[in-house]
This record gives sequence, structure tokens and C-alpha cells, in this order.
Amino acid sequence: MALIFLCLLLCSCLHFGPSQLGDDQLGYTRALSQSEKRQTLLNVVRIRYGDVPIFLDTTQVISGYQWQRSVSGGFEAFPSGPPSTFLSGNASAQLQETPTFTFQPVSGDHFAQSFLRPLDPADLLPLIHGGLPVDVVFRLAVQSVGSLRNSAGLQQNGGEGSPDFFVLLHDLRRLQIAGLIGVRIGKEAKPERGAQATARPESVFLTMTPTRDPALATVEAEVLRLLGIPPRTSEVEVVYGSTGQGPLQVAILTRSMLGVLGQLAFQIEAPTQDVARGWTVPSVGEVAVERRRVIFVRSGAVAPDNPFVAIEYQHAWFWIDQDDFDSKLAFSVVNILLALAKVSSAPGTVITVPVR
Repeated sequence: MALIFLCLLLCSCLHFGPSQLGDDQLGYTRALSQSEKRQTLLNVVRIRYGDVPIFLDTTQVISGYQWQRSVSGGFEAFPSGPPSTFLSGNASAQLQETPTFTFQPVSGDHFAQSFLRPLDPADLLPLIHGGLPVDVVFRLAVQSVGSLRNSAGLQQNGGEGSPDFFVLLHDLRRLQIAGLIGVRIGKEAKPERGAQATARPESVFLTMTPTRDPALATVEAEVLRLLGIPPRTSEVEVVYGSTGQGPLQVAILTRSMLGVLGQLAFQIEAPTQDVARGWTVPSVGEVAVERRRVIFVRSGAVAPDNPFVAIEYQHAWFWIDQDDFDSKLAFSVVNILLALAKVSSAPGTVITVPVR
């Protein structure tokens, strides 16, 4: 009787729904974050080897549990017979976990809109206002600012870029740390009555706050000079293109997301034997006055211990070190840019995979 009572007590007190909510939410968050990082690094490495990048978005996660329990028991007594009393009982429990993940390949129009279309400066500059380093964002996503060109990783010769481009990024970063630059988003004026109604995009402005610090005031003047803007200007409009249309406009030619990944791909330290076999080309070295790559992706025959992110490709391992903060920050910026680029909602083929 004590055994039956204990089984009844255990079966009635177990509830998996509320207790699993926090563990599942945090667990799947960590798993999705690691999956996104590995997919990004894998596609960068695939581009490095001339392979086709493939993106698969996780659109839905359903965590399902089925908890079954049963208890049975019996008691029979026959006082007049020899072994006259029978006592029986049994209890059983079954827990079944069936999570389901839904994946959607990024293809067709969705791929073209997300990865082949240049990033919009109106979407890019607010990232700087949100605290992301301006020099990292521009090195990754901007090909030129006015006549100043960024380096191009696909070009072994002539892709060094303009030295003043990196001077500009250094100065902008100093002003950002001092809190002297900002971003303002403003809507275009509506057309007058009787004019043809057309959808006009928002305008984005880069602002600079005057300072009494002589050193920072010199940096502000240098930034305006590099941008080709008159001295003591506090606000300039940022437009997409290679040349501006007005005296207070700065033209920024942005890259596509595929261009961002390609820029990173040819900075990877590929194994020397793969280069000798012709599987890939030599890594692009130092460019212009910038003495550090945007992201250091290392390679080796053995998986490292506790990397920030690591993947295996062509029997070699590629990873970013856990103690390389600059590379980790830049890689996080890449993933933010990926999320920003996925602006199209074109339907694609949906693959639902139940996991047993």
C-alpha cells in the first residue's frame, strides 16, 4: 500500500509545462545564436573557396512534450483459503519530447533583395547612433565615401583603397567615442497640392556637435575637409551614390551583403596546402594604412578549445578565437547587417523537420 501511495504522489505532482518554459527559452536562444554564427562563418568560408553560399532561416521553433502516467492496484482477501490474501500494484510513466523546427531557404527574389541589393544608408547609419563602432561598420559595409575608396579584398592589385578613407574612419571613431557625432532621420517634404503624389524616402543626416576641446575641434575640421564640406558645418545629408548633388551632401556607396561577406572571405587564413592545390587563392594582406584585418579567421587541422565560433570545411577547421574581442565585435556587426539586409518577405519553400 505504501508503494502504491508513493507512485500516486509522484505522478500527481509532476508538471513539465511551467517548469520547462525558462529552460527552453534560454536553451533555444543559445542554440539559435550559435547556429546563426556558425552559418555566417560557414558561408564566408564557402565564398573563400569559390563555393555557393546558402542561407537557411529558422522561422519557427515548437517545443512539445507529452507526459503520460498510469497507476493501477488491487487487493483480494479469502479468509477461508490457504494463502488467502493477494496484494498487487504497478505504476508507469512516459515522457516524450518532440520539438519541431521550421526552416525557410533564402532564395529567389528574397535572396536578391537581401543579399544582392546594396545596403541603404538610411538603414546603415542608425547602427552608428545605436553604439556600433563607426569604423567597423564602414569598413565592412561601405565601398566609398565621396572620392575616398575603401579597400577591395577581391583585387590583389589596385584594391588598397584611399589612405584618407581610413584616416576619416579613425577620426569619426574619435568623435563617436566623445559623443560628438549623431544621426538624424527626417522625412522629405510632401509634394505641393496638385503635384503628382509619389512615395519619397526618408532623409538621413550626419550631425556633429561643436566642441571647445582644441584637439577634438581639430578632428572635426579634418572630418569636414575629408568629406569636402565647408568648415563649421554642423549637419550634412547622407545620400547613396558616388557623388552628392549639393554642397551639404555626402555620397556614400554601400556594399551588398554578399559584398560584405566576400570582403571578409579573402582575409581568412586559408591552409597553405589548399592554396598550393589551387582550391583557393592566397589571403589578402594588409591594406592601405590599416594594419589590422576586420576579422581574424584562423584555420587548422584540429578543432580549437572553446572558440567563439568554429566550423569544419574541406577537412579543415576555421574559427574565431574567444580572446579576440575586436574580431568578435566585428563578427557580431556582420550578423546584425545580415538581419538588417533581410528586408524582403518574399515567400519561399518551407521545410518542416520534426526532431525525435
